Amino acid sequence: MLLYPEGMVRLNESAGQILNLVDGRRSVAQIMFDLRQRFPDALGWTTTHWLLSRWPMPSTGYNLKPENQPGPPFWLLAELTYRCPLQCPYCSNPLDFNQQGEELSTMQWIEVFRQARELGAVQLGFSGGEPLVRQDLEELIRAARELGYYSNLITSGIGLTEARMAAFKEAGLDHIQISFQAADEEVNNLLAGSRKAFAQKLAMAHAVKAQGYPMVLNFVIHRHNIDQIERIIELCLALEADFVELATCQFYGWAELNRAGLLPTRAQLQRAERITNQYREKLAAENHPCKLILVTPDYYEERPKACMNGWGSLFLDITPDGTALPCHSARQLPVQFPNVRNHSLRHIWYDSFGFNRFRGYDWMPEPCRSCDEKEQDFGGCRCQAFLLTGDASNADPVCAKSPHHEVILAARIDAEQATQAIDALTLRNERNARLIAKAR
Repeated sequence: MLLYPEGMVRLNESAGQILNLVDGRRSVAQIMFDLRQRFPDALGWTTTHWLLSRWPMPSTGYNLKPENQPGPPFWLLAELTYRCPLQCPYCSNPLDFNQQGEELSTMQWIEVFRQARELGAVQLGFSGGEPLVRQDLEELIRAARELGYYSNLITSGIGLTEARMAAFKEAGLDHIQISFQAADEEVNNLLAGSRKAFAQKLAMAHAVKAQGYPMVLNFVIHRHNIDQIERIIELCLALEADFVELATCQFYGWAELNRAGLLPTRAQLQRAERITNQYREKLAAENHPCKLILVTPDYYEERPKACMNGWGSLFLDITPDGTALPCHSARQLPVQFPNVRNHSLRHIWYDSFGFNRFRGYDWMPEPCRSCDEKEQDFGGCRCQAFLLTGDASNADPVCAKSPHHEVILAARIDAEQATQAIDALTLRNERNARLIAKAR
């Protein structure tokens, strides 16, 4: 599984084998050599030479040490649009989503797919906003299949029909992930900002299963639904889900704006973990195929996550207007990121300032620079460091070694004392985006 805020990708076996070798230390040549040693009959030298010719290790203007030179991007996230019929208060889209540039055209997206595939991308996610609002989605799916991607649609299910789902399957879509806001219809619809959302999601979840797609469900977990974790899991089992991501809010974008009303308490998280583990044990004893994945917020950890397996390591995000990012939250950083309208993906991935800004270790200040754990967590999340300390170069304040760790301790205390009602959350919509922009 490849996890990211509010989403997951199920890797096929070959992609998983490759990803295990992408550790930030091996070069592409080393990865290819290791794969040939493991699978001598599967990868001939002709193929190896072709791959290496497609993935040269370029010299950049940023003096990265050889061990820090990037390999290819394996996972491409296409944020096709910021348009969305829902208003989720934990959306990871930027607060100023309504002020972004014109969306890429169909042919521009297909060219992005082609260039990313040339670089080595193997998995392609269609995301948003709500990707279903793009009327060319079927054409984009077909192009992805022709290029050899494993593709998945990350959707709220709003705007999906059985006919459209069948058309996507015929075009080559591999799987659909449907997100829910809650197992309770009233709470789900309140958070979604739509009175019909829950019924539509249920209908489309049944249709996904009926049409033979892998059943992947995503529930964003927060203080207003975490105490219904049993009900959420039972709903997933009733829908015959193969994989369930119980993703506690990751606090970027609109979720950061609403953190005081979304961050669960430690006790709530501990209870959710205990119940999830009990269900895992029960399902394993019954040889049940459903897999439960609980993603917890690192606000209750003492060490940060190795965000995206390192900056510009394997994940490439293209926003609706063509801005290229090393993660989909990076747009909020005071870093100039390149655009696919102006540069090739090869230049963007290997040579651009934005993608090299936090690669390697030389950029690190103390305490990260001399830390013996820096090769495990890469200093943590740059976006979180910026949001909570004002400087993206600082150690992620989640880390107990960070001089800014007190902001995390304060957030934990705030969660214990929070009283914000669910209907007081700021919904993600154009009206609120305009008000936020006006207030700044």
